[in-house]
Amino acid sequence: MKRFYKHAAAEPCDAGWRVTLDGRAVKTQGQRALILPNAALAHALAEEWQGQGEEIDPTLFVLRDLADYAIDAIAPDVASAINTLLPYAETDTLCYRADPDDPLHLRQLGLWEPLLQAAERRLDLHFVRANSILHQPQPPQTLERIRAVLAEQDAFTLAATKTLASLAASMVIALAALDPGADIKTLWDAANLEEDWQAELWGKDAEAEFRRERRRGAFIAAARFAALVRG
Repeated sequence: MKRFYKHAAAEPCDAGWRVTLDGRAVKTQGQRALILPNAALAHALAEEWQGQGEEIDPTLFVLRDLADYAIDAIAPDVASAINTLLPYAETDTLCYRADPDDPLHLRQLGLWEPLLQAAERRLDLHFVRANSILHQPQPPQTLERIRAVLAEQDAFTLAATKTLASLAASMVIALAALDPGADIKTLWDAANLEEDWQAELWGKDAEAEFRRERRRGAFIAAARFAALVRG
């Protein structure tokens, strides 16, 4: 699609902030009003629109897609959205370790265990660890605590959380990435520990590296989106 506007801007409106193209308000892909919670997020979305060239590249709308998902998919039914997030806590990858005599186990302990313990202290819950790939149920009270934590989030933050959790296969990493001052690189390295371990053993694959880099970019963008939502 050819670019059909000259100037994108962020403007305050009655319900919050919006993005305009040559003065006309942008809508979501679901044709809902694109109302944003603050100026920071609105300006970031406007920059995405302004940064487009003569041909619009939909892949460059990373923040817009998250905002649209929040408004079109999450806000209409927050409870259902939370239900789709809970499995990332039930099967959190940080809880599944290699056998204790496997060298990978030590690396998992060094990188994963501090993240798990920090989450347990911060959220006042307990995760069950397993030295197996077989499913290990988490305590019901742990899942209910996670549900309560998610219920405190707005739709925009839940949109970021969904992306972070799906890319990391970990609710613990996703929630840690929402914290102000989070070390996003360390969290991403934790999410890819096993993949990196395999690459060290067997060598890197160019196609796998390309996919990994795309996922890393999406992870960083989702963390940035959450930070913008906080303002």
